[in-house]
Amino acid sequence: MAPAHPKTYKAYAFLEKGGPLKPIVVDWKDPAPGEVVVKVLACGVCASDEMVKGQFFPTQAYPRVPGHEIVGDVVAVADGEKSWKTGDRVGAGWHGGHCNSCRRCRIGDFVTCPVGAACPTGIGRDGGYAEYATLRSESLASIPTDLDPAEIAPQLCAGVTTFNALRHMQSTPPDIVAVQGIGGLGHLAIQFARKMGFRTIALSTGTSKKELALSLGAHDFIAGTASEQAAALQKLGGARLIMCTAPDTQAMSELINGLDYDGELLVVAVAASAIAVPVPPLLTKRVVIRGWPYGTGSDCEDTVHFARAHDVKVMVEKFPLDQAQEAFDHRATARFRAVIVP
Repeated sequence: MAPAHPKTYKAYAFLEKGGPLKPIVVDWKDPAPGEVVVKVLACGVCASDEMVKGQFFPTQAYPRVPGHEIVGDVVAVADGEKSWKTGDRVGAGWHGGHCNSCRRCRIGDFVTCPVGAACPTGIGRDGGYAEYATLRSESLASIPTDLDPAEIAPQLCAGVTTFNALRHMQSTPPDIVAVQGIGGLGHLAIQFARKMGFRTIALSTGTSKKELALSLGAHDFIAGTASEQAAALQKLGGARLIMCTAPDTQAMSELINGLDYDGELLVVAVAASAIAVPVPPLLTKRVVIRGWPYGTGSDCEDTVHFARAHDVKVMVEKFPLDQAQEAFDHRATARFRAVIVP
């Protein structure tokens, strides 16, 4: 017998551009082919949820329920569903799915996906600031049931972004990997880099997070301006990789000078302004500037399994669904991820 479903459920949504989150009542809809419905157990609050409020993507409609770091249990599947069944614990990240019609869509290029299948969760479709969420089947990751959903949810965006980026770069252990910023992304990047075997260096403008960075696994800590950080890295021989997790494009520009030959500046922070690129290191050191967005459902599974095996922990602060606005407002000050637990 199929489980009983509510006729309606509660969610928090942006009703207009620039407005606050408001409680709404959503009518239950059975999943269409290729979709499943999950009961949300936890949803991380990401800085990029601000894009939903500001309608960063003009095609986004209102009202829209944000949230793309979702862990939940499957409660309904469409006829013909082959990957998931009711009772499965799953996770969903920024990658909202793909149609398999072209490579752009499969890698998550939602801007040019011909059918819009890859639209991010929480932007192209309603997300996890809700009791239930309808998600595309191929976007999901299998999540172990003995892990705390609130601690796993941020791994499906902040975690997979840093882990997946690191494993696709040209650097190999024991190269120097420097992490700029010690926040939601940075505190995970430090742990992943250390556990992968890199010589890990934390970069910060001040010394207040030194002990934290070292406790997370950083071998060294460098404080100061970006120019001072770059100079200090050069004294160590230069970084093979600098991962920029804080949205400071001026600092990114200056950190380029801290790279070694064939080094990579890896940008994972979302920033609206441009990076000014100094030409000399591009020519004389053959440095590269790269970006990395997130990962697919299978990438999320890899992230969770690696984090579990190597004790990579997300530091979270939990909020009930009725405090969704407070959680959203706390996204930049939480240590280090605010998580909504319906």
